[in-house]
Amino acid sequence: MQLKNLFTDNEAVSPVIGVILMVAITVILAAVIGAFVLGIGGSQEQTPQASWEWNNDSTTGDPCGTGTLSGSPTFGVTVQHKGGDEIETDNLELGGADCSSASSDTLSAGSSIHITGAAPDNTVNLVWKSSQSDSTSILSSFEV
Repeated sequence: MQLKNLFTDNEAVSPVIGVILMVAITVILAAVIGAFVLGIGGSQEQTPQASWEWNNDSTTGDPCGTGTLSGSPTFGVTVQHKGGDEIETDNLELGGADCSSASSDTLSAGSSIHITGAAPDNTVNLVWKSSQSDSTSILSSFEV
């Protein structure tokens, strides 16, 4: 090839390849914009991360403070937040127990929940529920 022909060669990329590239860029751009508009790419509430310590104690009497006395033993469990994210008590549910009381509206390291009315040989689940959606997650479990 001669040096003279190098600068006079005016051939370009095929128009078909150019059109394909433009269509591909348009589709990708539309997908990204559509994901954010539809909320697919939006932020979602993350499950809090915390460590818990469970302590078991048996009691008799009125496990939930309802005025109804019970002669059969019921089990009380105290769950203490040992560290990690703060959690609103409104976002917590307990599975496997009749009633509970928390030491504050927000659980942080050192605060606790006292659970009463748990049946023997039952599993108590500490369940977090999202305030923004229907998603739930079991944070911790304890065998009574």
